[in-house]
Amino acid sequence: MDHGQQIGESSTIQNQKTRTKGHKLLSIHVLLQEATIVADFLASLENRTLAEKFFYWFPTSVRAWINLCSDGAYRNFQRSHELIRTSIENILFRLPEGPVEVISLGAGQGVKDMLVLDHLRTSGRLPFYIPVDASQYLLEMACVAAQERGYNYLGIKADISSHDHLALCHKDTDDSGSRLIMMLGNTLGAFDPWAYAAQLATLLRPQDYLLVDGELFNASGTMAGYDNPINRQFAFAPLRSIGLIEPDDGILNFEMTENNDVPGLYHLKKHLAITRSRSILLAGETIELEAGGRIDMNWSSKYSAETFTDTLKQAGLETMARYVSDDQQFVMALVRRHVTPG
Repeated sequence: MDHGQQIGESSTIQNQKTRTKGHKLLSIHVLLQEATIVADFLASLENRTLAEKFFYWFPTSVRAWINLCSDGAYRNFQRSHELIRTSIENILFRLPEGPVEVISLGAGQGVKDMLVLDHLRTSGRLPFYIPVDASQYLLEMACVAAQERGYNYLGIKADISSHDHLALCHKDTDDSGSRLIMMLGNTLGAFDPWAYAAQLATLLRPQDYLLVDGELFNASGTMAGYDNPINRQFAFAPLRSIGLIEPDDGILNFEMTENNDVPGLYHLKKHLAITRSRSILLAGETIELEAGGRIDMNWSSKYSAETFTDTLKQAGLETMARYVSDDQQFVMALVRRHVTPG
């Protein structure tokens, strides 16, 4: 059974879309429909929250994200990219021989994925590529990049915070090959790292590997990497897309807290403190935002070196290799599911 048939036959899949670039079609299956995102976005604003996926939904947000990555102000993108570039040969050496299916969770525009795919092809192991993202815009960019390089691929538009979506993206299609599942760019830190790592562990087969990274907490450097003009533009982009204009409508605040239950696990949080009452008409519905209120935005976890390792170990994952950035503020690990001897 091929990838398209396997996913397309699932009752969870609502439909399939293709997108054109010139006269070429892009192969993209849809688990997460736009109608669902709209409903979730309205509900999120009603609850005065803004989840991770909405920061990559609006086209203006995506442009802000691309600018953030291109400018160099977002150090985590640069650190993650550099770790892949310098470690890829060692990573691929550790993978089983034979065909490789590369699944990228939160693939974004696929820039780091292309480094992996290109090295696999150079080594004579032509991969099958499955980028997974909630953003149609970014997913199309990843698929276009794969198509232009001549790779076989299938894009999946999905919410990686959904257990059902994750299970479908990882559903077995061929037990003979291995899978390299990647979650890069500190994406694990956008969720509950302990719970999410455990969920990923249940999806790995004995021949599968997971490549995951994270930002190491630094008392002086971590906040500076986020509280800067370029990152503020990105953080405010979803709200600007619905008519909120900084600073007249609100002030964006960042704060760092340590997890009470997990020493060495830190959360960088941000929220908009509303300074002017506004009525926002969105998708035919009116949302009232009162001065003095706040909108809590997505947050990002940071780790001590020991806590990052423990997070993976507690999830039942065995570290095969570990890589650290030159500035010692970013770590990447190649892991597999721990198998007890006997």
